[in-house]
Amino acid sequence: MSAETDAGPLQRTPLYELHISLGAKMVPFAGYEMPVQYPLGVLKEHLHTREQAGLFDVSHMGQAFLIGPDHATTAAALEALVPADVLNLGRGRQRYSQLLTDDGGIIDDLMVTRSISAADDGRLFLVVNASRKEVDYAHIAGRLPKSVRLEPAPERALIALQGPAAVAVMAKLSDVATSLGFMAASSGCVGGFDCHISRSGYTGEDGFEISVAADKAVDLAKLLLAQDGVQPIGLGARDSLRLEAGLCLYGHDIDETTSPVEAGLEWSIQKRRRSEGGFPGAKRIQDELTKGAKRRRVGIKPDGRAPAREGTEVLALLGDAIGKVTSGGFGPSVNGPVAMGYVAADYAGAGTPVNLMVRGKALSASIASLPFAPHRYARKS
Repeated sequence: MSAETDAGPLQRTPLYELHISLGAKMVPFAGYEMPVQYPLGVLKEHLHTREQAGLFDVSHMGQAFLIGPDHATTAAALEALVPADVLNLGRGRQRYSQLLTDDGGIIDDLMVTRSISAADDGRLFLVVNASRKEVDYAHIAGRLPKSVRLEPAPERALIALQGPAAVAVMAKLSDVATSLGFMAASSGCVGGFDCHISRSGYTGEDGFEISVAADKAVDLAKLLLAQDGVQPIGLGARDSLRLEAGLCLYGHDIDETTSPVEAGLEWSIQKRRRSEGGFPGAKRIQDELTKGAKRRRVGIKPDGRAPAREGTEVLALLGDAIGKVTSGGFGPSVNGPVAMGYVAADYAGAGTPVNLMVRGKALSASIASLPFAPHRYARKS
């Protein structure tokens, strides 16, 4: 039987039994029973991913297709909901964006991919957060023109292979994966399994996300785990990896009260959309792009060894409250505590000294540039 919470029974991904066989500690997460760690432990799982390759079950994420008569029509339908330039997204390319409220807050962040196949050129592939997928699907479906439809794909699983050894693993198993640059995608085989493969992920490392039929997921995962240098990695290390990489976690670093500009995500709004607008909250976001936002997401580096957890108050040196921590913990690659949060724009410069109120004591810290660990994506010229 599945475990239950106050919200009802927890769901399980197709890899649930595999996680149990690998000794995973399972916890509730976004309505699912998910592995938080394996016997290796969070610290070693984190470092293993940075040094070799980690396998992540991300099948709880929402996968869906937006389908219309042609790319221009489907792109226009999505551009009415997000600030990214989807119209000019190339075939076989992926782009990060955000679903926005009418006042420019972030309903969710998501990945959108245009099919590499000309025969599928009215089709966009979406990946959204597990905790928001039902909200997202209802929001999108309720705002589409009659010629475009949303088709969720719960019959698919999603596996991420992340780390510097990922490319060598995929070179042995895939016919197309290693030809992809960062944020490129293609259909192809991995070890004989038909998959959708993108060169992307959420650790700051080079890697791949592999969408596969749910009934093939266990066999594919076992094949990947049998390769040299690959270990299963749980949610604990996934969180510390993305924090070191300076990547937002929905419901913590971004939500419906934050705009993409406040969150430091303005790079995801391409030039045409900045000037033309036409997306929810465009006036607010255009004003913030021009005049600056009143607060900014920043990195925060405590001076000592004590971590600053979510909700920790950030103070100016004279004692004024200037913001709060939204994500924080120990950074294994940094070998010390790291955090992200929002502070008033006047205090957002790297190197600005601040204090953190931890257990009633003011601890010294400074604003830090993000990311804490350098990104190592496979960018191609």
